[in-house]
Amino acid sequence: MTSRLLSLDAFRGLTVAAMILVNNPGDWGHIYWPLEHAAWHGCTPTDLVFPFFLFIVGVSIAFSLGLNTPPGRIPADVENLDGVWRKILIRGLKLFALGLFLNLFPRFDLTTVRVMGVLQRIALVYVACAFIFLKTNPRQQVWLLVFLLVTYFLLLSKVPLPGVGAANLEPDSNLAAWFDRMILGEGHLWKAVQGRWDPEGLLSTLPALGTGLTGMLAGYALRRRGDAAKRTVRLVGVGFGLVVLGLAWSYWFPLNKSLWTSSYVCFTAGLAMLLLALFYWLIDVRGHRRWARPLEVFGVNAITAFFLSGMIPRILNLIKIDGTGAQTWLYKNAIAPAFTDPYLASLAGALVCVGVFWAAMAWMYRKGVVVKV
Repeated sequence: MTSRLLSLDAFRGLTVAAMILVNNPGDWGHIYWPLEHAAWHGCTPTDLVFPFFLFIVGVSIAFSLGLNTPPGRIPADVENLDGVWRKILIRGLKLFALGLFLNLFPRFDLTTVRVMGVLQRIALVYVACAFIFLKTNPRQQVWLLVFLLVTYFLLLSKVPLPGVGAANLEPDSNLAAWFDRMILGEGHLWKAVQGRWDPEGLLSTLPALGTGLTGMLAGYALRRRGDAAKRTVRLVGVGFGLVVLGLAWSYWFPLNKSLWTSSYVCFTAGLAMLLLALFYWLIDVRGHRRWARPLEVFGVNAITAFFLSGMIPRILNLIKIDGTGAQTWLYKNAIAPAFTDPYLASLAGALVCVGVFWAAMAWMYRKGVVVKV
């Protein structure tokens, strides 16, 4: 089996396209509900995007670090293990720095910068999963996954909070929010809620690591020798089981992206596994590749596309036209007038944004330019 799955690139590309779509509506006041996050408990299609990407990070690790190597052993073709550790850490630091740069731009005020974010969480999960991959075998990783999810459940549901009282899952008074305020400080948390909590906080990164671990285990399943149909059926069976487990657990520990609850990990990882199985069967096994090429365009330069989709709109809105940011001005004058429904207009604005970044990534794809972070 090759070290690169076309189905994985397509799945990654779909996820990045969805990230750009939900992060760049034409009008934040008019968004169809599937393109919004759940207010607190619950799970919308938008709440699937980030865990899908972390799942993909895990699958990628199983292939990039484990080529031609029995699971749980150091890759046989690696002569300098210290160099492997160094590359992992450097890549993690680059990802974290890119996320921090996005949070700092354009003011670069270190006194109020949000420390965590999407790229920062990806960096932490990547480094932790890569180290775990090189130090443990699949059986140990399953037990670590169970330990993380059960421990997190007990922490948030049983541990009382100083100055608050009994454990609870409310936005401002849960253990994860308290922990982040204590360690990072309110001035360095998510500004949209005045720094009371952070959807990509430190404590909730522990169960997010579990999402990466499920991806690694799925990668092991795809790397196993034998009949491709059996590999696919195995993924489907485990994925379905995780969805059921997540839904059942949600009666005691609700699905919640901001808290990254253990039930949410199981539910979203199960769905990701099912979608990966579908892509794998259609693209890599049956050879139906043409339809997936547009997704691969995003998939091979995923971090670049995501970073630019965060930077360019901010730069455009620093340029003022009639007192309005350039991106907002373009939406109000070039897109919105074509629609009578403000929700449809907002969706059109988001799709235009996806199209613009796809065109940029397509140019890079044709030129063979792949930016390695």
